[in-house]
Parts: sequence; structure tokens; C-alpha cells
Amino acid sequence: MRAVQVDHWMEPHELRVADVADPTLLPGSLLIEVRAAGCNFSDLLIVQGKYQVKPAFPFTPGAELAGVVRAVAEDVDGFAAGDRVLASAGTGGFAELACVPASAACRLPDAMSFDVGASLPIIYSTSYAALVDRANVQPGEDLLIHAAAGGVGIAAVQIGVGLGARVIATAGGPEKLALARAHGASEGIDYRKEDFVARVLDITDGKGADVIYDSVGGDTFDRSLKCIAWNGRLLVIGFASGRIPEVKANRILLKNIAVTGLHWSAYAEKQPGRVIEILEELFALYAAGKIEPVIYGRYELDDLPVALGELGGRKTHGKLVVTP
Repeated sequence: MRAVQVDHWMEPHELRVADVADPTLLPGSLLIEVRAAGCNFSDLLIVQGKYQVKPAFPFTPGAELAGVVRAVAEDVDGFAAGDRVLASAGTGGFAELACVPASAACRLPDAMSFDVGASLPIIYSTSYAALVDRANVQPGEDLLIHAAAGGVGIAAVQIGVGLGARVIATAGGPEKLALARAHGASEGIDYRKEDFVARVLDITDGKGADVIYDSVGGDTFDRSLKCIAWNGRLLVIGFASGRIPEVKANRILLKNIAVTGLHWSAYAEKQPGRVIEILEELFALYAAGKIEPVIYGRYELDDLPVALGELGGRKTHGKLVVTP
């Protein structure tokens, strides 16, 4: 089969497709013909050796995929050859075939395309778990979403609106703000031209945002503490800016706020049952028309370096999908 292979830490432009042996069907696993694989910022970090998980060389990156089951291990129940599935196993997606644990797979609804299926396991599950499980967003609350035109950002906008929150979006430039508004954001702030702290306080009549969704970190996190409401919840999703911020505990105390993290990739180990529950809840939101992944572009396997390069350069919005 053809697969992207990583045999040393490298930059995206160094990635190459190689002809390798088909993966072996392991106990407890499914062999899947990959029809679509989602691109994530974590894929970029993992090939650079900057991610918290460092697979042994050589490995094939690609944390989420959708496709058709080719074979099922003898000890696996509930799946059969020919089933349409999505899966998230950390690596292996950027290939024609992938072997994934059956526990990491879920049957794809008949009405859902492979592109959409490959877009749900990470960014939509991350945003749903953050907003529902960690922040308990309530109807009528003000929800500030940073980098709202990115993959997790658009997902958070759609889910936040679906939960009944008033969404305030930050993004860089009018086109990205228009995209966030098109998916339900009530207010948009161009962080390149405006002070988002002042604008959030103005929009909320001085109250501040009840929930802040921060996948950026760095200065964005620091300044978010200045526009969070009493009893607010600040969600730590990631550090796309590159700087991991720190907060003095007295600032948490004075505003009675919660600073809470979301480590979605750990759910498979810590709360595996919740992973499937969240996917089922996302399927229901999709069927109800409340979420719809925005596909920025579709790339062939050989074009993965271009896709990850554009993702890392923040030249994209929504989701990038590779079709092996």
C-alpha cells in the first residue's frame, strides 16, 4: 500500500509517500480502507517531534479517518467487513489502509459522507467535550471563541450556537469573521485591528464573557483574564501561539472563575465510553442540521506536505481532508 512514512523528526515539506507492506490485522482491531483522513494541528506537531506523544520510528501520521472495514479480528464483535466507520487512533490515517483498535471506531451514519466522518473525531469531539462536559455552557450565556475560523473554532461556534449561547468570535481578517458569522456567531472581533478585551466588555455591557474557549494560549490567554465574567470558565484547549501561559491563583480567586483544561486524546484511555457517547451526540446534532463541518480543501496523499504547511501557516479555515 501507499502511506506517508516518518523515520525522523521533520518539517511538513519533507514528508514523502512510500510503498510499504499492508498493516497486519491485530487482535481487537479493524483493517480499514481509508477514504478520508482529517488534518489536525497535532499531526503537524507529531511529525516535528513537538507533540506530547512520540511514536516509535517509522510511523504513519494521521490521527483521524473514515473508511470501509476490510477485515475484522476474530475477537471483535459488532463490526463486519463492508461497514462504513470513522476512527481516531492517534496515527496511521495518512495511508491507503489502517489498522485501528475496534474500541477507537464507530459506525458512520448512512447519511454522512466520509469527508464529514473524518472531520468529527477530534475537532468536533474536542469542542463538544469542552463546552458541554467541562464548561457546562447554558442557554443565554456569552461564549467568547478565539481563532473562531479554524478547525476547532468553527466546531465550537456551531456547537455553542446549538447550545443556545451568544457566540462572540475572534479571528484575523474580515473573511474569517464572515465565516464565523455565517455559522452562527452573533459578534465578530478582528484581533489584528481591535482590542478584543475592550470589545468583549462593550458587547456584554461590562460583564465579560461567561465562557472563553482558548486554543491559542500565550498573550490571548493572558488578556482573556481581563474580559471574563464573574463565575466565568476559561477553557484551555491548546497553545497554537507556541507559548504555554501561566496564571497567578489570586486572579482565579478574585473573579470566582474556573480555569479548566480539555485533553481530548486522553479520553480514549480515561473515559472510553464517553468517546462513543459524544460521537453519538454529534451524529444527532448533524442530523438536526446544527453542525456541518466546513471543508476548506481536499488533498491527495502526495499533497499532504502542502496541506500541513498551509495548516501550520494559518492560511486555512475549517477542515482539511486527505483522500488516500
